[in-house]
Amino acid sequence: MRVFVTGGSGQTGPAVVAELVAAGHSVTGLARSDAAAARLESLGATPHRGSLEDLDSLHSGATAADGVLHMAYGGDFSDLDDMMRRDRTAIETLGQPLAHSGRPLVITSGTLVMPAGRETTEKDEPDMAGIAAFRIAGERACLDFAARDVRASVVRLAPTVHGPEDHGFIPMLIATARETGVSAYVGEGTNRWPAVHRLDAAVLFRLALEKAPAGSVLHGVAESGVTLKSIAETIARGLDLPTVSLTPAEAATHFVSPFMATAYGFDGPVSSAHTQELLGWSPTHPTLLDDLEHGDYLTRPAS
Repeated sequence: MRVFVTGGSGQTGPAVVAELVAAGHSVTGLARSDAAAARLESLGATPHRGSLEDLDSLHSGATAADGVLHMAYGGDFSDLDDMMRRDRTAIETLGQPLAHSGRPLVITSGTLVMPAGRETTEKDEPDMAGIAAFRIAGERACLDFAARDVRASVVRLAPTVHGPEDHGFIPMLIATARETGVSAYVGEGTNRWPAVHRLDAAVLFRLALEKAPAGSVLHGVAESGVTLKSIAETIARGLDLPTVSLTPAEAATHFVSPFMATAYGFDGPVSSAHTQELLGWSPTHPTLLDDLEHGDYLTRPAS
């Protein structure tokens, strides 16, 4: 399959590109810089110069492909409405050349769109007033193409996609612990975060492209819920720091931003049982806490 990929040179993207190439697919990746193009070439992909704002480049890349995988997401987090519009427009542009062809369109969202406080499944509706509601418009734009004979599917990734050289939520938590001298959690720390290893996520994206039915919502989750207290305690042991419980008000100033404080206090366990059964996906790589203890999270130089 000739696959056009956005976000192929980001954090999760290189693992996905490598997985697709290893499976025999031909990958063309959107590249907005020389560095991104070089990274894609090193993975065995062909660079396609452009950006999410360059709609002509998105359209031409999708037109030439047998399937499209959209992982890129950009913009200014101080303007979530603009980020939402940019993503929805990009998805609509990528999907249009696939209409009436049966070709796959796979886009990325996150499990933080789901309601808090209980384990949710792929069959549950996202929370329109939730912490990540700005991702829902993109999901709907993608799934709308299922009615136009596009094999459209959404992969909701866990907030923690872990693995070597991660620069997401967990490294930010570690950086805050180093800076403040304490490894913190909110309240009792019993709130739960889903997690998935980057290499397991890469396999899921490949399976979605290859065989996800039109209209599928998939959960990229290997662990349904790891408590924030257990994460904070593992970080504390590795850095030889004490743990501390914060109130929500204290968390708002302790962490990087009020948004991150809300995220670190979010209780969002998610099941991927349907996804695993539907696609035959079986995560096999280390758990988040194993990665924290034995990976590079606590040993790499502080940035």
